[in-house]
Amino acid sequence: MPPAPDIDRRAVLRGLAAAVAALPALGTVAAPAASAAALGSWPVSTLEAFADTLVPGERRSSSDRAIAGAAPGPGAVQAGVIALLTSPELPLNPLLPGVAALLDARATAYAISRLILLPIDRPPFVGLSFDHRTTLVARLFQADDLDRAIWQLLAFLVGLAFDTAAHRHTAQALAEGHPGLVWTGFPPPDADGLWRYPAHSYGTALAEPHPATTPSGSPA
Repeated sequence: MPPAPDIDRRAVLRGLAAAVAALPALGTVAAPAASAAALGSWPVSTLEAFADTLVPGERRSSSDRAIAGAAPGPGAVQAGVIALLTSPELPLNPLLPGVAALLDARATAYAISRLILLPIDRPPFVGLSFDHRTTLVARLFQADDLDRAIWQLLAFLVGLAFDTAAHRHTAQALAEGHPGLVWTGFPPPDADGLWRYPAHSYGTALAEPHPATTPSGSPA
C-alpha cells in the first residue's frame, strides 16, 4: 500500500474550518478571479472528480475524465466548486494540492487492494470508475477513517457550491443562471433584490412574532 502523502492534517482541518466560517461573507463582495490555473491540472481534476462523486452531473465534453457523467443535468463541477475552493477570499489554496494528493493516495491503495489497473495519464482517483469512486468515498466517511473530518468538511463545501452558490452573491448568481440554484428551483428575489417569503413553508404561522421584534425581523 502506498504511503500517505506528508501533509499537515491539522493545518488542513484548520483551513477547511476557516473556509466554512468565512463563507457567509464571501458572496457579499465581488471576489477576484479564482486561481484554479495556478493549482495545476491534476489537483483540479482530482478535486472535480471528488465533487462529481458527491453531486454528479453531465460531462462537459466527450473527453471529460473528471466528470463521470453519472447523472443528467448540472453537478457540483458546473456549479463552480473549484471557483469556491480556490477563491482568494478563502485560506484553502496552499492546502488543496495536499488534499488532492491524499485523495489520490487513497485511490491508489483502493486500486491495489482490488487489483484495478489505473491509467497513467490521469490522477489515480480520476482513473477509477464512478462506481469505484463512490465505494471509496463511502469508505472515507466511515467513523474509523483517519481523515474523515477532512472529507466531511470538503464535502460540505461541495454541497454549498451547488445548493447555495456560496461563493457568489445569490441574486447575481440567479440572474446569471447558476446551475445549482436553477436546477433546485431556488426562488428569485423581489424586484428590489430582497427575499420576503410571504407564504409560510408549513402552510401556517407556527408562532406570533414577539412584540419587541424590530421591523427587520430582529429581536429588540
